[in-house]
Amino acid sequence: MSVMELINPVQIYKRLWANRALVIQLTTRDIQSRYKGSLLGLFWSFLTPVLMLSIYTFVFSVVFEARWGTGSGSKVEFALVLFCGLNTFTMLSDAVGRSTTVILSNVNYVKKVVFPLEVLPLALVGSAIFNGAVGYLVLLVGMATLMGTLHWTAIFLPIVLLPLLIMALGVTWFFASTGVYIRDMGQVVGVCLNVLMFLSPIFYPLSAIPAELQGIYYLNPITYVVEDVRRVMVWGLMPDWGVWVIELMVGLVVLVCGFTWFQKTREGFPDVI
Repeated sequence: MSVMELINPVQIYKRLWANRALVIQLTTRDIQSRYKGSLLGLFWSFLTPVLMLSIYTFVFSVVFEARWGTGSGSKVEFALVLFCGLNTFTMLSDAVGRSTTVILSNVNYVKKVVFPLEVLPLALVGSAIFNGAVGYLVLLVGMATLMGTLHWTAIFLPIVLLPLLIMALGVTWFFASTGVYIRDMGQVVGVCLNVLMFLSPIFYPLSAIPAELQGIYYLNPITYVVEDVRRVMVWGLMPDWGVWVIELMVGLVVLVCGFTWFQKTREGFPDVI
């Protein structure tokens, strides 16, 4: 594979599309393996976000009587806004957090010369998308039940999430490859994800951050995605399209860099493993 092919997003897309059946199969297997042997099985993917939304609603609207500062005065708005941001971040952390061991957990595929190893990290992202979609479905039901409203702008959710998912795939490819050579990457990535979560406006609004520190948050690409998801899902506003285009460009750069790194380092996998 030439360098020009590696740095061409179109060629990356064509390569993944050619293996779409395998990606779907591996994604389905990953989703099923999470709940294999459990009493409720796949139903846990629906039950978990329902329980979390219920807990958030009770804790923040009843115990703390917290508000997000939008002036709506809704007792449950804080819980819905928090759940929205946390579900968005979890989609990223779910895939990236497991990426460092995905190759090591599939050693039998490494020994197969013709197997497209790049689909293994993609399956993690696909599984994270499934769980995230279930969470957003629960959010919509919560909006309709608790606030009595659904915003038509929710149709923009897939578009708003696109930069984050593209970026997540690139990062997942990078850490999947690096984790083969550096076994401590799992611990490092776990710590970094925790830091990233608290440096994102998930548990608090951007307006609560001191002005001198807001620059740090604006450098965090997760900030814009979380804010836009809340705009279209909770507040019924249009996305910030100017920022979205920049986010998409950054995501594509991360995607190409991650894929290039993975393809350049995969030749050494059999020797290290």
